Amino acid sequence: MKISLGTDHAGFRYKEKVKGLLGSLGHEVKDFGTFNEEPVDYPLFIRPAAEAVADGECERGVVFGGSGNGEAMAANKVHGVRCALCWNEETARLSRQHNDANVLSIGQRMIAEELALKIVRVWLETPFEGGRHARRVAQLNAM
Repeated sequence: MKISLGTDHAGFRYKEKVKGLLGSLGHEVKDFGTFNEEPVDYPLFIRPAAEAVADGECERGVVFGGSGNGEAMAANKVHGVRCALCWNEETARLSRQHNDANVLSIGQRMIAEELALKIVRVWLETPFEGGRHARRVAQLNAM
C-alpha cells in the first residue's frame, strides 16, 4: 500500500517512527514533511498529504501534530478525505470498520509512542465492513 505522511513540528518524532514501521511492513511511503522539529504551520504539510489520498496517488494517509485535532480538521477540508483522529486501538478499528477512514490523525502529545504504533497497525489491518454503513459512507463521500 502507498501511504502519505504529513506533520508539523509537534508530530515529527512520531512521523519518523511510523515511517520506519510502514517500511518494515512493506508499505511505500510518500513523506510530505516537515523534516525536523523547527516550528511550522501544519496546513502546509497536512493538506498535500491529504490531497495525495484524495487524488489517488496514495491509498491512505497518516497525519501528525501535537493533539492531532487541527491536522484532522485540515485533512477533512479536502474533498474525498475521511480523516479520523484516533487515540486508542478501538477508535482506530471503528474508524475503518464503520467509516472507511482513509486518513488517520495522531497527536504526539496525547498518547505514548508504543500506543501510536499499535493504532497505526490496527488502522491498516482493519477492513471496512460495508453493509449497513456503506450507504452512509457513500452519502458522505458525495458531499
